[in-house]
Amino acid sequence: MIWYVAAGGAAGSVLRFLLSSAIQQQTGGELPLGTLMINITGSLLLGFLMEYALSSPAISREVRALVTTGFCGGYTTFSTFSYESIKLLQEGDYRHAGVYVGLSVLVSLAGAFAGIALARELLALRRLA
Repeated sequence: MIWYVAAGGAAGSVLRFLLSSAIQQQTGGELPLGTLMINITGSLLLGFLMEYALSSPAISREVRALVTTGFCGGYTTFSTFSYESIKLLQEGDYRHAGVYVGLSVLVSLAGAFAGIALARELLALRRLA
């Protein structure tokens, strides 16, 4: 099981690095949009995967550990979010800090909710087939 988590974590971390860097390069600016997008998409993905995996026998325990604890754990960046939020506050950039924290929390929760809803829809479609 440890190897499944490790493999997923490695893949998630590499993808996080590549996507976050690319997004930040494209958008520039003072707001860490790369991390924000990773947190939102990671929340959506984890919500979907957990709902689907726990409601369907289609995903084994090992694969579930690989994609949830491993991949999503390596992909999402809450510790980076926390550090970047503190840095914005320390720099006195309260407006960007507030926007960043608010969007991160609210849109990530919406992402997780959307992921769960998508998984439920997919499960319902599978039952009809």
